[in-house]
Amino acid sequence: MAQMAERVNENEKTVTYAWQMKAMDANRYATKKTIAQGMLDIALLTANASQLKYILQVGEQHQFYKLMLILISLSIVMQLLVGILFVAIGSLNINKQQDQTAAIILNDIILVVIFVISVMNVIISGFGIEYSSQPLRLIDQHAKVP
Repeated sequence: MAQMAERVNENEKTVTYAWQMKAMDANRYATKKTIAQGMLDIALLTANASQLKYILQVGEQHQFYKLMLILISLSIVMQLLVGILFVAIGSLNINKQQDQTAAIILNDIILVVIFVISVMNVIISGFGIEYSSQPLRLIDQHAKVP
């Protein structure tokens, strides 16, 4: 038992100074970054799904129904594309030279698509759910309230 403890202690190095710490692994950092971006993409996808539900419930009564339906649907499709690209870029090992080139290209594509998604969502917010003096109302055609 004592020999086993000595072996463990031999393998462990005591870090006394900050410069003795292990160098940052770029591949591990990139993977964590991709996961964080994916989580933000899921949050935006959830918000867009909620907006789509609202637009479908309100229907043609919404002043910009067709525009909103197209923009929200396009945003959701593009987010799914980004999610697929995240999976692809997450599987790459940037410590390998051939994967670095592919990772750079995919990263640039993801950046452009996310920028377009962001602009679309700003437009969606501008034309979206109204908080005006005349709020939209769902009319139940079966029950008439006096």
